[in-house]
Amino acid sequence: MDRTERFYKIEMLIRSRVCVSFAALREALEVSPATLKRDLQYLRERMDAPIEYDAAENGYRFGQQWRGQTHELPGVWFSEKELHALLTMHQLMASLDENGLLNRHLQPMLDKLIGLLGGDETQAQEMTRRIKLISTARRRVASEHFETVGSAVVKRQRLQLRYRKRGQGGGSVSERVVSPQRLVHYRNTWYLDAWCHASNGLRRFALDAMEDATVLEDSEALSLPLKQLEGELDQGYGIFAGGDPQWATLIFSESAAPWVASEEWHPAQRSEWLPEGRWQLELPFVDATELLMDLLRHAGQVEVVAPTSLREAYAQRLKAAVAGLSP
Repeated sequence: MDRTERFYKIEMLIRSRVCVSFAALREALEVSPATLKRDLQYLRERMDAPIEYDAAENGYRFGQQWRGQTHELPGVWFSEKELHALLTMHQLMASLDENGLLNRHLQPMLDKLIGLLGGDETQAQEMTRRIKLISTARRRVASEHFETVGSAVVKRQRLQLRYRKRGQGGGSVSERVVSPQRLVHYRNTWYLDAWCHASNGLRRFALDAMEDATVLEDSEALSLPLKQLEGELDQGYGIFAGGDPQWATLIFSESAAPWVASEEWHPAQRSEWLPEGRWQLELPFVDATELLMDLLRHAGQVEVVAPTSLREAYAQRLKAAVAGLSP
């Protein structure tokens, strides 16, 4: 345990136990009496920690003016609740990392946070079991592709991709050079937003459809403004991008409305309550594929009012579902 960790632990022990004996501090920190004395002196004199010795209790506590308050060490400092929140975020990040790539680098951080809380490996395992994410239809990404693409995004380097475009018969494979702009995690799948130099435009690539990804070391990526990315790739509902958006008008039944009313389907959506407790939702979309899939989840509870093309496509999907056939 380094000195910074000892400082955190001393303060957390005093905060949690109110008054801690010298012997108890030594046992918790596993240091010599001389080291503990130096630590306490440093905290008082150099870091203004309000630690006082209570002769009546034979222990160390915060001074009267600080009791019941949160004292913070200069620099990076986390309260116990903040540490628990960070541990939770660590688990959430690890859950996005099906290949274990991020977790390899995050594990030292987890160990450090557990150390600050004074916990051991058993307690750490117990904490991780208290957080659960349920994912469905996850599409796995080759770890080497994820690492290569992530590095290219950060270092602003171009990529040579061999990419399989999905379609009937397994789709087609193409070679292309792209300038990575950002990584997107959407519905358990990773995507790369990039400028494609072959088609001379912004495109979105699924990482699991990449058969190969190679960094072009001597080639700097074209950098585009974030507003341009958002304007071209985030204007419609779902992950499909490109083209001019249309506006869908949907009306949800009284039973579905309370749930849908609390959801954000798109940042630019418009909505209002209608008579009899129904909910009207208007949102932009570019490609109807994903919107139709989500509307089918509400089959019997949603009416597609506009546009006519979406209404007809939705009706066709419902008929095909009843018939057991693909439209």
